[in-house]
Amino acid sequence: MGRRLDRIDRAAGRAAAGVAVSAALALALAGCGSGGGGKKDEGGGGGKGGSTAPTVRLPSLKGQKLQVTAVWTGPERDNFQKVLEEFEKRTGATVDFVPSGDDMAGFIGSKIAGGGPPDVAMLQQVGVLNEFAGKGWLKPLGASAKAQLAKNYAKGWQDLGAHKGTPYGVYFKASNKSLVWYNARAFDNAGAKEPKTWPDFVKAAEIIGESGVEPVSVGGADGWTLTDWFENIYLSQAGPGKYDQLAQHRIKWTDPTVKQALTTLGQLFGRKDLLAGGNSGALQTDFPTSVTQTFSGGDAPKAAMVSSADFAAANITQTKAKVGKDAKVFPFPAVGAKSPVVTGGDVAVALKDGKASQALLTFLASTDAAKIWAQAGGFISPNKELDQAAYADDVLREIAKALVAAGDDFRFDMSDQAPASFGGKPGQGEWKDLQDFLKNPKDIAGTQARLEKDAAKSFGR
Repeated sequence: MGRRLDRIDRAAGRAAAGVAVSAALALALAGCGSGGGGKKDEGGGGGKGGSTAPTVRLPSLKGQKLQVTAVWTGPERDNFQKVLEEFEKRTGATVDFVPSGDDMAGFIGSKIAGGGPPDVAMLQQVGVLNEFAGKGWLKPLGASAKAQLAKNYAKGWQDLGAHKGTPYGVYFKASNKSLVWYNARAFDNAGAKEPKTWPDFVKAAEIIGESGVEPVSVGGADGWTLTDWFENIYLSQAGPGKYDQLAQHRIKWTDPTVKQALTTLGQLFGRKDLLAGGNSGALQTDFPTSVTQTFSGGDAPKAAMVSSADFAAANITQTKAKVGKDAKVFPFPAVGAKSPVVTGGDVAVALKDGKASQALLTFLASTDAAKIWAQAGGFISPNKELDQAAYADDVLREIAKALVAAGDDFRFDMSDQAPASFGGKPGQGEWKDLQDFLKNPKDIAGTQARLEKDAAKSFGR
């Protein structure tokens, strides 16, 4: 890979400190800890949130076939399929969904090499979008898609989908990665309260552990979950300026701020009594299981809380727990002066020219497509024109409101800004280095050295 990310500087610079998001999210979630689920008449048929009238015109594509790829599996794939089915219904096209696996960059690269890339891909990394655009693999957005983008998205999200000023992508699905979901019954039984600071978080984990429930579920088998842990701590502790510098590899991973963040993370990862299954168990737990085991088992769940983005709600629905009642949420605890707010997202890009590809991008940029998944749950959209009543429950509705209210004030996932070889591939780079850290949390200097070696190789500096 080895591509420099100078082109990301523009987007990262415009994505300001995130203070507005932090304040808005804290206010929004203040009522979510004890609130119930959404009202049944919200987001349903009829009323402001339930209008089914199309807001965008799509062309007739009868007889045309379209192949779409994304990393989504399970509930996320099922809900995205509902979006694609509506597109088929309105255009007459046939859409074939092909799962990419976690290594989207490798998957697309192999398809390009074989001469058969999918028509549309949902990329998870800004770095991958810029890399693909730089190689000439992506097709610019057409007029209709650009019109929907300009109408429905804040400039920060438009910039993240552009390369050298040319718009290529539509951020259809966003995520707030600075949340901790918790089992309300486990907290109540232990007498634990929602923590606001990192020391309070560790203390709450200890109190829960003493009650007989293992406190924190970590999906360490999926390396990206560990980058989220690090990024939240680093952003809150080191601040947005250092965050941007590290994201762009303008400071080294051997920097003292990285040592401080790993030391803080080690206060959790270095306590096997605080991890569900201990360190070895965490390393064998994938992301979906890390969520479902927190909300299964009645009075004896395998864990009491899990740090995860809003999309964990989709996995929670696979259990008997009700979001907002049994499964509650609080902002990631403040390590420094403020709680962090790290966002992520899936950006739709076209790899083939064609009327069908551009029509799907136009649809995904509209409120029509966003409403379908919002009603299904486990989803938030950066689409500022989406009626918030469409969301399936009050918790996600408030998280989405905070995201939209923030405008351009957010920080995008650090690993997703990096070249895929460092920030986005299983078994290598940052994912592997942090898995090794979870295995041996005392080896802070060695972890820093490995992170710096891998980052330097991928960034080319």
